[in-house]
Amino acid sequence: MTTRRLAKAAEAIRETVSTTILFELRDPRVKNVTVLSAEAAPDLRTAKVYVSVMGTPKQQSLCLHGLESARGYIQAKLADRLQTRYTPVLKFILDPGVKRSIEASRLLREIMPPHDDDSAAHEELADDWDDQSASGEFAETDAAGNEVPVDDSSPDDQEDERPPA
Repeated sequence: MTTRRLAKAAEAIRETVSTTILFELRDPRVKNVTVLSAEAAPDLRTAKVYVSVMGTPKQQSLCLHGLESARGYIQAKLADRLQTRYTPVLKFILDPGVKRSIEASRLLREIMPPHDDDSAAHEELADDWDDQSASGEFAETDAAGNEVPVDDSSPDDQEDERPPA
């Protein structure tokens, strides 16, 4: 089977499994699941479905057991969608990559001190915006950086100051 067709089949498997889990599965053990990717064997008889489960290791284990028990139902939905000679037998694999990246991000936030310069600058800009919006005056700046009042009136609103002819 060509790699392009195999990639399309893997994407169809991922999409169908994800949709089935999200909208049609009613197992209370299966929650907080994200289908990350799918890999189909060249003969399309088996497929690995990589999932990420947010929660404790016990919740992850329960979720994987729930997915394994719903495997037949998911494969039936997959058979309707793929319409191939063989329906792939699904194997669900827990992918800890997403959880690791969230944990690394949390650790970095703990280690890195907050930037006082940036937060002070953001607060100052927010205060300026609040002051201008409260007074109803929004000023523009010219090329030199000086504030110039904005004229709200359109040319049609102004009276013609030319003397009558």
